[in-house]
Amino acid sequence: MSWREMSPMEQRLEFVREFETGWFTMTELAAQYGISRKTGYKWLGAYEAAGVAGLQDRLRRPHHSPQAIASELVDAILAVRRRHPRWGPKKLLAVAQRREPDAMWPARSTVARWLKQRGLVTPKRRPPRHLSLSTPTLAAPTWPNELWTTDFKGEFRTRDGAYCYPLTLRDGFSRFVLRCDALSARTGAATRRRFERAFAEYGLPDRIRSDNGTPFASPGLGGLSQLSVWWIRLGIVPERITPGHPEQNGSHEQFHAVLKADTARPPAATGIAQQRRFQRFIREYNEVRPHEALDNEPPARHYQPSRRSLPPRVPAIEYPGHMDVRRVSSVGCISWHNAPLFVAGALAGEHVGLEEVDDGIWTLHFATVALARYDERHRTFHPIPTAVNGGRSGGCAASAPDLKNRKRR
Repeated sequence: MSWREMSPMEQRLEFVREFETGWFTMTELAAQYGISRKTGYKWLGAYEAAGVAGLQDRLRRPHHSPQAIASELVDAILAVRRRHPRWGPKKLLAVAQRREPDAMWPARSTVARWLKQRGLVTPKRRPPRHLSLSTPTLAAPTWPNELWTTDFKGEFRTRDGAYCYPLTLRDGFSRFVLRCDALSARTGAATRRRFERAFAEYGLPDRIRSDNGTPFASPGLGGLSQLSVWWIRLGIVPERITPGHPEQNGSHEQFHAVLKADTARPPAATGIAQQRRFQRFIREYNEVRPHEALDNEPPARHYQPSRRSLPPRVPAIEYPGHMDVRRVSSVGCISWHNAPLFVAGALAGEHVGLEEVDDGIWTLHFATVALARYDERHRTFHPIPTAVNGGRSGGCAASAPDLKNRKRR
């Protein structure tokens, strides 16, 4: 359908009808139509007094305007919209301008009006505003691979009845999607295999942010899981959001909403078909789709692999000489004063370091992470809240022939 320019009377009538829906305020509509609030109320008064006739203007626009927008530009915008029916005016303009940078593209409000005229936009009611208590903020990344974010999008069934558990992994700085895997189960082993592939392809990040669910965390000391223990051994700091505050990983949550709308409504016939959908989506998301936080450029233009490569073997851990090093048993205990002391099941087979910081008070370290304070008089652990939110100790990943020769109590 070719584009038809609206007359001033039609625009005023559309303005009145939109205001009467109650979905928009006078300020919002006035800004969209490029008029003052005073003019908007004048149009409303004229319509109430004389109906449609009150909106007519004696002065007519010329038949040919030097500022008229070429129909080719309208067709180009609508073509992008048909290819991406969920994209808004900003993204449509960004892609169109990328393809034809020398064209005289209109303003975003004009594109929004085109979409609305053709019934391509459904007005949405604004959700009620809720006051919320302030929550701690986590450090935002400032370069690629400083922070990766990961999560499982809510599971769903494919049309053959099988469950699909989408595991997603992104670079926090560039929003580049590193992995999107349709897993058949939410297990630590399956999750680790996908992270191994990501590390082999893109290198190692400094931190990985996740929620507090399995397999990323566990209820034990320091919230460590077998997966996060492996990350720490590789020199990656696990960073977990505050329980009940998904907004601390808000960019990843927003990405999940887009992923679900574009690939899982409705779901594919099988898990394999669903994975193909994910792969097509990732290519488009990384290489084509504009992102407002990146000046409407796609994430691929802002991402580069890490300089830290995945080592062929997980490095052993070496602790400073002043620490008392203990090996964690298969049931998660260390020996302390000839009695077993439970530390964490996820640390089975690993070495931990204890540093005396006061009389009878010890700090428990695992590699670069300070996990807890231990009070030997009462045989109790007191977790360090920031232990896996960026807290580091003096340990480092290295070869560890020294461990066998450490002092044993």
